Amino acid sequence: MNRSKVARYNRWGYIFLIPFFVVFVIFQLIPLASTIYNSFFENYRSGLSQIGPNFIGLQNYKTLLSNGDLLQYTKNTMIMWILGFVPQIIVSLLLGAWFSDPSLRLKCQRFFKTVIYLPNLIMASAFSMLFFTLFSDSGPINSILLQTGILSTRYAFMSHIWSVRGLVAMMNFIMWFGNTTILLMAGMMGIDPSLYEAAQVDGASATKIFFRITLPLLRPILIYVLITSLIGGLQMFDVPQILTNGSGDPMRSSMTLIMYLNKHLYSKNFGMAGALSVILFIITAFLSILVFRATGERESGRRHRDRVR
Repeated sequence: MNRSKVARYNRWGYIFLIPFFVVFVIFQLIPLASTIYNSFFENYRSGLSQIGPNFIGLQNYKTLLSNGDLLQYTKNTMIMWILGFVPQIIVSLLLGAWFSDPSLRLKCQRFFKTVIYLPNLIMASAFSMLFFTLFSDSGPINSILLQTGILSTRYAFMSHIWSVRGLVAMMNFIMWFGNTTILLMAGMMGIDPSLYEAAQVDGASATKIFFRITLPLLRPILIYVLITSLIGGLQMFDVPQILTNGSGDPMRSSMTLIMYLNKHLYSKNFGMAGALSVILFIITAFLSILVFRATGERESGRRHRDRVR
């Protein structure tokens, strides 16, 4: 194939890339630039009058960083994400190892995999309304606890800090552990079976095989799951928004960063909303890079020790 034919052939690849770049520029790059631009302006509505837009430089950033709300809502977001992610990764690892183990010869695997993944397809708003009804003061959970004698009086789940955080974490766990299980299971099924056979011949127990073979080889997928879950956790909005009716109660202990951003957008304070969006982007990028660097350095250190041995 001569050079002219190669050029004509490659041209089709660039043509098929045009829709992606058009969509990226219109729906991502331009809004990102507009958000950064608006973050330097005073632009909000006070009653019926519109204030701004007036250029104020970094004043919006100084206002956000000077009060304690940003730190408190970041703390709330991270706590609820950790409470949901830790059981999610543990259960997903156990289910993935269970389903991918050929020696167990489990029946109806497709059915169970489908059932596990189904909560991921249910809208978060439906989940939130269901949990709000189940755990309300007069809901079925309180009735069951009273009838079984576990409680003597009704427990106000929505009025206690850790019960609300626990419900948000539980919903995120139920919705996402199926997706994580599928990812980890795909990684486990891609591991060479001869490694397991050699370990079994050497007398390694199932626990040692899991921690010495399965987990190290799953490290890239685990890093991917951790980073994507972290990004999703920082963008947590719909579940606590609906469960607490947008108030983040009790005492704003379940108010997340995106709920805080939504309040600025609802009040049409576009300058503060733009500044908060930029700060959220920086926090997400910093934490993602930190996780990636930490796991990468640990992996390189382990390889160095293996070479020394």
